[in-house]
Amino acid sequence: MRRVVIGSEALAGGGLTRAALRWNYRRLFPDVYVPCAISPSLRDRTLGAWLWSGRNGVIAGRAAAALHGARWVDRQTPIEMIFRCGRPPPGIIVRNERLDGDEVTQVDGLLVTTVQRTAFDLARHRSRNEAVADLDALAQATGVKAVDVLALAERYPGARGTRGATTALGLMDAGAQSPRETRLRLILVDEWLDPVRTQIKVTDGSMVAYLDMGYDEPMIGLDYEGSHHSDDRPTYVYDIGRAEFVEQQGWHDIRVVNEHSAEFVKFRVRQAFQRRGYTPKLRKRS
Repeated sequence: MRRVVIGSEALAGGGLTRAALRWNYRRLFPDVYVPCAISPSLRDRTLGAWLWSGRNGVIAGRAAAALHGARWVDRQTPIEMIFRCGRPPPGIIVRNERLDGDEVTQVDGLLVTTVQRTAFDLARHRSRNEAVADLDALAQATGVKAVDVLALAERYPGARGTRGATTALGLMDAGAQSPRETRLRLILVDEWLDPVRTQIKVTDGSMVAYLDMGYDEPMIGLDYEGSHHSDDRPTYVYDIGRAEFVEQQGWHDIRVVNEHSAEFVKFRVRQAFQRRGYTPKLRKRS
C-alpha cells in the first residue's frame, strides 16, 4: 500500500478502486491521500503538499530544513512552499516570492530550497527565538554559515523580515544540540555581552568531556540536561563521574533542566561570576 497517493491519478491508472480509496485511505490534502492505518510523518505530509501543488511547488521553511537533515522539526508543522496559489488548504503555507534558479535543489525527488535559501527564509519568517533554534539545527546538520546566507540576502534588500533575519543569523550556532540548548544560550546572550562558546572541550590530556556552552575566562560552563539524564541509570552514573572530572579541571559547571526559569538561570550564573571574581559586561536595555 503506497503511503501517499493522488486520488485521481490512482483511480485513473487503476491502482486503486473507489471503494479502496474510500475505505482504506483518508484525505491529507485535496486529492491527496494516505492509508488509514498510518500516522503521517513529516516526510509524508511534505510529499503530500508537493503532490497537491501539482509537483510544481518548492518546499521551503522548516519542512525544507528537515529534508536537509535538520532535527527537532515537529511532524505537525505546516508545510511551507514557494508557489502561486491564493488559498492553500489547512496545513500548507504558500508564499508567492521570487526564487532564483540557483536557490532550488532536489532532495529525494522533491523540489526544495537550497540550504542557504532555507536558512534565509527561516530567519525572516520566524520569531527570533524560533528562528535561531531552527537555524542552529540546520547549521548543525549542514554546516551552513551565516556569511553565505547573508550574501544571498543581498539579492533581496527590500524583502519582508530582512532586518530580523540579520539578527537571527548573527546568533546562529551549529554547536547547539537541541532547541532547549538554544533557548539557554539566548538567555545568556540577552543578559550579558561576554561571548558564549558552545561545545567546550575539557580534557586532562587523556580523558575528554564537552560542556554545552560557557565562558572561557571565568571557566563557567552550562549543561542542559534532558529527562534521560535522570531516568536512564547508566547516564546518571556517568554524569556523576563526568561532573567530578570537569570540576577537577577547574570548571564550574551549572546544570540546567527544563523546569528552571530564565530568571533562575541568570541568578545562578551571576552567583558563579561572583564566586570567580569575574565582572561580566551587561547588555544595555533598550
